[in-house]
Amino acid sequence: MSYPNILYLHSHDTGRYIQPYGYDIPTPNLQALAEEGVLFRQAFNAAPTCSPSRACLLTGQSAHSSGMIGLAHRGFALADYSQHIAHTLRGAGYTSTLIGVQHVAADRSIIGYDRCVDTASTHARDVVPAAIQFLSAKPQQPFFLDVGFSETHREFIEPGPADDSRYLRPPAPLPDTPETRHDMACFRATARVLDQGMGAVLQALADHELAENTLVICTTDHGIAFPGMKCNLTDHGLGVMLIMRGPGGFAGGKVVDGLVSHIDLFPTICELLGIERPAWLQGRSVLPLVRGEAAEVNEAIYADVTYHAAYEPQRCVRTQRWKYIRRFGDRETPVLPNCDDSPSKDVWLRADWRERTIAREQLYDLWFDPNEAHNLADDPEQAAVLREMRQRLERWMRETDDPLLRGPVPAPHGARVNDPDGLSPRETPILVE
Repeated sequence: MSYPNILYLHSHDTGRYIQPYGYDIPTPNLQALAEEGVLFRQAFNAAPTCSPSRACLLTGQSAHSSGMIGLAHRGFALADYSQHIAHTLRGAGYTSTLIGVQHVAADRSIIGYDRCVDTASTHARDVVPAAIQFLSAKPQQPFFLDVGFSETHREFIEPGPADDSRYLRPPAPLPDTPETRHDMACFRATARVLDQGMGAVLQALADHELAENTLVICTTDHGIAFPGMKCNLTDHGLGVMLIMRGPGGFAGGKVVDGLVSHIDLFPTICELLGIERPAWLQGRSVLPLVRGEAAEVNEAIYADVTYHAAYEPQRCVRTQRWKYIRRFGDRETPVLPNCDDSPSKDVWLRADWRERTIAREQLYDLWFDPNEAHNLADDPEQAAVLREMRQRLERWMRETDDPLLRGPVPAPHGARVNDPDGLSPRETPILVE
């Protein structure tokens, strides 16, 4: 059997803030990819922090099931690197190559790629030439090519005339101020660089007659690096771009509105290739959605945060209409080291963000409150919904053997974590003995 190549094309901190999702962020190459492939409007990560999100996608399971409950460069790791998709694909005859960002291991050599390409940085300017060189060298097929970009991680680039902050709006959770508008202009300029980089890789795929037999998976890890977004379990943190193009029905400019999680991509690939699904997978194939055979494959999707820069244990369940978020432990105020420093963060800090309380339980009606601003957990009219969503979350935590069920989750020996009472992720972390 002739298997398609797989190009896993991913970015940092982009959420859905690109042109195909209706935002004023010019990304013409990603727009073209969406028009040629399938755009998933309701795609979500399974953990809105950098390493856990990628671990979920690449192992097909929740972050706490994979073992990646914190950041790889801070001492966290997968429990079993043989669960990475590269190993399953190798069994089907694939060779695997990594270029650019990976973020699931402090030492990329332990992941299991056949080849890791050295680049001067993980920015588009250095990743793109390496990816083009790989595609132009008539690579052995089928290949799994993992191309990761640092963009749109902070620090952003300064905007030029095409990104005039006077005529932009900040992301939904933030007030409209000169600082937040300028911050968004910087993001917009950086997204332009990302789009150009991804576009160049896609063009090389076409130039070397590889596009027709390559499944492109284009996504990001989590929401954008603004307050109330990245590292949060609202849709501002969970919502991700997901565009797929290639064999198996991923064509034609289709739009899918069914709930899709990053953990669904591994089982989708297994079904597409007709190979055995590993026992540890927790997601579902999205092929029934793509082929028009079903409107949904997931009644609900789930996500978790344990560590980012600091410990902030929380879990959530989302259906098409409802979102339930549960925070664990006694803390009732924001964990500020888990928000990247930025002009937008400064705006909230000046407005006493540090002292604002956060409810232990949160329930949102996404049809009437898509911004997740009005917590209904204490509304007696929604008591039955709250009870159902609690039960869904508790059942999932039991089924996935969530360590939070046994109490606070310690960081591994040698990890570096920030004090939750701190202000910035740049403060000196504490070494876990």
